[in-house]
Amino acid sequence: MTDQMNLVDPDPIELEFECLKAEQPIGDVFLAKIPYKDLVKITYFDVRRVLQDDRDVERYLGIQRPLITSRVAGLQKYVNFFDASFPTAIIIAIDERFTEYDEDRRIITLSNVARGGNDPEIPIRNLARVLDGQHRIAGLRGFEGDKFDLPVTIFVGADIADQAHIFATVNLEQQKVNKSLAYDLYSLAKSRSPQKTCHNVAVVLDQDEKSPFYKRIKRLGVATDGRSFEPISQATFVESLMRYVSADPKGDRDRLLRGERLERPDPAEIQKLPFRELFILERDLKIVEAVFDYFSAVKERWPLAWSNQDRGNMLNRTNGFRALMRAYAHVFELTGQSDGTIARADVDRFMKNVPLKDDQFNTEEFPPGTSGESKLVNLLRDVRV
Repeated sequence: MTDQMNLVDPDPIELEFECLKAEQPIGDVFLAKIPYKDLVKITYFDVRRVLQDDRDVERYLGIQRPLITSRVAGLQKYVNFFDASFPTAIIIAIDERFTEYDEDRRIITLSNVARGGNDPEIPIRNLARVLDGQHRIAGLRGFEGDKFDLPVTIFVGADIADQAHIFATVNLEQQKVNKSLAYDLYSLAKSRSPQKTCHNVAVVLDQDEKSPFYKRIKRLGVATDGRSFEPISQATFVESLMRYVSADPKGDRDRLLRGERLERPDPAEIQKLPFRELFILERDLKIVEAVFDYFSAVKERWPLAWSNQDRGNMLNRTNGFRALMRAYAHVFELTGQSDGTIARADVDRFMKNVPLKDDQFNTEEFPPGTSGESKLVNLLRDVRV
């Protein structure tokens, strides 16, 4: 009992937030604006786990999934970006004994003291169970700014079964935005970014009739009306290209949004990021030309495999594309120019030395999945000119 009491705050704590009440079938729901410091202070994550008692009886506790460390680290970085935003509501549940709503003032009061009492009964850090948004809250613990208000939906007095149902419903109904669509939306941004540049390269190569990728890129992640063969998604294209533009695309985007200049790379960095300087100098057309020439050489070296639309052919599909893009660094190391590009004649000479024929780009030679991709990459990296 003494240990339990030590967990309780020594003094009463009372927090007030602007709030609207909404009537729903499940009961009243409160929509509040809560500063990040207060939200971090009052919330806890009730992670799903199995507890085994002395009688070897299993009891299941908690409703949340465990935190994903890598996701938290990414969000702790994201919250400090210039345009960081969490526009959708975090959902929490609070025992009705520790809340009070003033309808006239539209203020909700949260306290570690039960209504009608004088002494703290629970730690303020255990006031609100998180039903949705635990990673965002964990990310906010790394926020270094002054102000970050969050929209918060509060369920007051919902029992644990209702809370579990809310958690399950929210997470089952959520559908991630298709990555290709997400990259396509970068075209709407006014400022430059690695994501926008790589999207623009994909668009140009998809629309140019002379391009080896003409009408072959699945722009929005779903089939385009009127097209029969789109073997490469825009997300695959953008991410494969972006690895040569930036080692930190999100960080670059944030710095450019803030009006900062990116430092030009030194020769050692260009070896790792061939298109880095072209991006910084806003010579995006040269990046287009470099990718155009590289894959035109592939198309001319293996014309039958490049035009083959059978599923058993991997050269012009995701695995082949990724392997060829990964191999660009090797070709560049052998014959690259100071501006990050490779002369078309050098690409042609390299491709002619690859010991493969059109009919060898099959799933028997290169199995589906990452193993086939890796096998082609390793074969390409063994080639010398």
